[in-house]
Amino acid sequence: MGGTEHIAVEREGATLVLTLNRPEAKNALSLPMLVGLYDGWLAADADDEIRSVVLTGAGGDFCAGMDLKALAGDTGMGGGDQYRDRMKADPDLHWKAMLRHHRPRKPVVAAVEGYCVAGGTEMLQGTDIRVAARSATFGLFEVRRGLFPIGGSTVRLPRQIPRTHALEMLLTGRPYSAPEAERIGLVGHVVPDGTALDKALAIAEQINACGPLAVEAVKASVYETAEMTETDGLAAELVRGWPVFDTADAKEGSRAFAGKRPPVYRRA
Repeated sequence: MGGTEHIAVEREGATLVLTLNRPEAKNALSLPMLVGLYDGWLAADADDEIRSVVLTGAGGDFCAGMDLKALAGDTGMGGGDQYRDRMKADPDLHWKAMLRHHRPRKPVVAAVEGYCVAGGTEMLQGTDIRVAARSATFGLFEVRRGLFPIGGSTVRLPRQIPRTHALEMLLTGRPYSAPEAERIGLVGHVVPDGTALDKALAIAEQINACGPLAVEAVKASVYETAEMTETDGLAAELVRGWPVFDTADAKEGSRAFAGKRPPVYRRA
């Protein structure tokens, strides 16, 4: 479907696949990659035929974080003036691309092979479901380099995994294996090397078979109520949930169940 020079964008049925495509640099984040990522999130949100997104990396790695050569002043991040102009026009674009300041409406499944460290692990925290190959490596290395993990990890990580594990990852800057990442709850599945994308696409296909209005409302409710009291969260859930029962898709789901046939959802 296109993309930028460092992002490949493809359709797999109702799933949009965004592939970080800078394998020679372990998919370290570049200007074209950030612009392409943000455009991909917007495209997924705007297209009602897309029901899920899979985020992965090319060449056996997910993402090794920001290009440190660029941070040191090297302009070799790639891209021409069109990318720099986009970044200047929207100074928040890189945070939106990395899912720090943008939450896609559609579910996002991460398929991780190889390195998923620093900014890669930070971006991972913005995804909804996570699959890792057995030899994948995770970690927030910033403190080892005298840096701060400013992509959201000091806020999000302790809300996603137990605080003791979050602080150990943040304060030691050490690498984590995929089995350890699964044990502490950072990822949900560990699969044989080379099969993370297949597993992620299988999960996405299960999502795609469900009612899209229901799926999007459920995702929105989970995030909206995360920091509410239980009482406030339950009230907010009703606001999100009740309208779903009045949709044609909800009626179709019931009819299909009664008729023992697959439902045909029309986002209505």
